[in-house]
Amino acid sequence: MPRRQPLPRLWMFTDERQSQMLWSALERLPRGSGVVFRHYSLGQQERRLLFRKVKRLCRRRGLLLLLAGDIGLGRAWRADGVYGRGADRHPTPLLRGKSVHDLAELKTAERARADVLFISPVFPTRSHPGRPTLGRRGFAALARRTRLPAIALGGMDGKRGRAMAAYAYGWAAIDAWT
Repeated sequence: MPRRQPLPRLWMFTDERQSQMLWSALERLPRGSGVVFRHYSLGQQERRLLFRKVKRLCRRRGLLLLLAGDIGLGRAWRADGVYGRGADRHPTPLLRGKSVHDLAELKTAERARADVLFISPVFPTRSHPGRPTLGRRGFAALARRTRLPAIALGGMDGKRGRAMAAYAYGWAAIDAWT
């Protein structure tokens, strides 16, 4: 699959909780990082307008941008890739990111020809309070079961990301960037 840049090791997921802090968070991301644009609660038009603004900033800063949605939407909005259930097996030059919480989802993501896996939640997270976590061992056990790049997600920050370097291709967060 052709890419304009190497697969990022650092990722930020957008979230409505970031509100105006989204812009400063995007500015703080190191060049070559990745962004997964979610903002699920917005209406289609409002979401697309916000995506366009985020995309302009990502282009200027050299950030890879995945859109949470299906391949058709990713193509229409000219994203670098797609993230989530809609990132299915259809041929596409778009990068495909999949969320993985267990071995069954890992195998499903591989069959769907994912390019990168976001394995979560590694640690407790505000996004999914009270949800059981994988911890380092659980993450490592899943990451060892695939050849795909495994990104640690859930309660991550720089310190935890460095601690996961032996098991993870990289790490992703929401709150760590804001």
